[in-house]
Amino acid sequence: MRVWVARPEPGAARTGAALAARGHIPLVAPVLVVRPTDAPPPDGPFDGLLLTSANAVPALRNAESLRGLPVFAVGARTAALALEAGLGPVREGPGDAAGLAALVASVLPAGGRLLHAAGTARKPEPAAKLAAAGFSVALFVAYSADALAALPISAKESLASGALDAALHYSRRSAATALALANQSGHGGAFRRLRHYCLSADVAFPLEAAGIPVHVVAARPRETDLLDALDAAPR
Repeated sequence: MRVWVARPEPGAARTGAALAARGHIPLVAPVLVVRPTDAPPPDGPFDGLLLTSANAVPALRNAESLRGLPVFAVGARTAALALEAGLGPVREGPGDAAGLAALVASVLPAGGRLLHAAGTARKPEPAAKLAAAGFSVALFVAYSADALAALPISAKESLASGALDAALHYSRRSAATALALANQSGHGGAFRRLRHYCLSADVAFPLEAAGIPVHVVAARPRETDLLDALDAAPR
């Protein structure tokens, strides 16, 4: 199957390689660019570090003040990168923000102070649930994920020629941006006709809100579940 990977790097290339290994033809054409903010983390002390995206990890590699701090990572990939960066001890969450908040509350006593390393565009969770549970959550804006001004040429040409069968979506922001750029380029109709595979119901939201059928929402927010669903589709 010919599959567009619109997520940003460095994850896009890794997903493209996984698709190729399964016999698919990937088009790696991100619509977001991740950039570190180069800001220093705020002063502690903190009782835990929240990581809701692997994109935050590079900004923490040289943060000596955070060494030894318990890390609560949203999922397996983020947890693995945190360990590689020398952070931790690391606890792995179930892949979503609500589950991450529940994990923290099960480990740390209420009243603790947490540092959430996140991007410029972020959701209320897990900070809202943790605040309601009695935790104090400080924000560290570690990176930005900026939308491209126009659809990548490779994606534009592939949509125009009908050379794509499906698209993989890993975040609400990248799904919404891919849709907006496809519409802007005049290829919104071709984008709508693709089979859309989404990592979660939250990721699928902007597509469904636009009336675009979503063929698969992963049962769990894990890439292997998404790729398994793609493998099971008729070719």
